[in-house]
Amino acid sequence: MVRLVREATAMDAAALGHVHVECWRQAYSHVLSAEFLARLDPVARGEQWQRFLSQPRPEHTLRVLEVDGEIRGFAMSGPSVEDPPVRDIQLYSIYQFASEHSTGSGQLLLDAVIGDAPAELWVAEDNPRAIAFYRRNGFTLDGTQKNEPDWENLSEVRMVR
Repeated sequence: MVRLVREATAMDAAALGHVHVECWRQAYSHVLSAEFLARLDPVARGEQWQRFLSQPRPEHTLRVLEVDGEIRGFAMSGPSVEDPPVRDIQLYSIYQFASEHSTGSGQLLLDAVIGDAPAELWVAEDNPRAIAFYRRNGFTLDGTQKNEPDWENLSEVRMVR
C-alpha cells in the first residue's frame, strides 16, 4: 500500500465529506446515539468542505491521507480559537478510517499539520486510543473539560504540549 499525505484541494471536497462523516461514525458510535450519527450527511459535509477550500486560508493547514489513491483521512490545524489561547496553534481535527489505525498514518497526518510545535487540541474524553496517541506525541491533559452541545453534549478534554 502506498500512503501519501498531501495538501487538500477543492477537488477533494466530496471525498472529505464522506471521510469526515464515516470517521465520526466509526470513532463516536460508543458515545453518540445511532440517530445522531445517522443524521450526518456526507454530501452536506462535502459542500461545507467545498466552501472552505474555495477560499484562500493561509493560516490553516489541511492535509489529506491517500492510500492507493483513495482519501482515507485528514488533519487540520490553525490559529487557536480559544479565548485566551493556551497555545498559538490548535489541532482542529485528525480523522482516519479505523482500518488505518496502527499503520503510522495518524503520525504522518499529525506531523504534516503541526510537526513538533507547541499546540493545543480537544479530544473526546471517552476516546482512550486518541488520548494515548497524543500522549505519545508529548501532549498532556491540562484539566480543562467542556461539553459540545451540538454533539449531544459530548464531553471533551483539552491536551497541550
